[in-house]
Amino acid sequence: MFFKKRYKFSPLLMDISLNLKEATRFFSDFEIKNISDLKVLAETMKEYETKGDTYIHEVIVELNHTLMTPIDREDILALAMGMDDILDELEHCSALFEMYSITKFDDFMKRFIDSIQKCTIEIEMAIDLLTKRKLVQIRDHAIKIKDYEAKCDGIQRQSIKHLFSIEKDPIVLIQYKEIYENFENVADRCQDVANTLETIIMKNG
Repeated sequence: MFFKKRYKFSPLLMDISLNLKEATRFFSDFEIKNISDLKVLAETMKEYETKGDTYIHEVIVELNHTLMTPIDREDILALAMGMDDILDELEHCSALFEMYSITKFDDFMKRFIDSIQKCTIEIEMAIDLLTKRKLVQIRDHAIKIKDYEAKCDGIQRQSIKHLFSIEKDPIVLIQYKEIYENFENVADRCQDVANTLETIIMKNG
């Protein structure tokens, strides 16, 4: 059996995935109208990140107090930490916007955020299937996550090529390049979660 009622891993993993999805949706929907909005964005994302850290701590405590786990304990931890890494990178991205006083998402940023948001939706659905022991169905979501990550690879190449062709200010160039690369890091962390999910399928299928 996978996640029996006596285990807390099921609700904890769901909490982590839902917090991640909500944080990404907030980032995506947030409207930046002025400099002061950047502080709100960064502080709210930090709250989501802190909440996620609390869930990770609970997972670790539960792992330390559970002799027999429903799946390999290292896979549970890798899955939880993988989702947390996505949120950490996204929170860092919000901090960069505030640090550099960037008050507008350009088209490349919007495309990054859209693909990342779709990744987190797929992750939440995959975690839900995992808690219900529907392993075979998880693979479709893992594949979609990797497809979105691949789109982000293309967006990164296009964004940096475009940036170097139009931007003459070296400071602005460095700032935007860092943000584009950070968005790609978020997508990479999403792919890491997809890989962990596929590992779990392979071990328990």
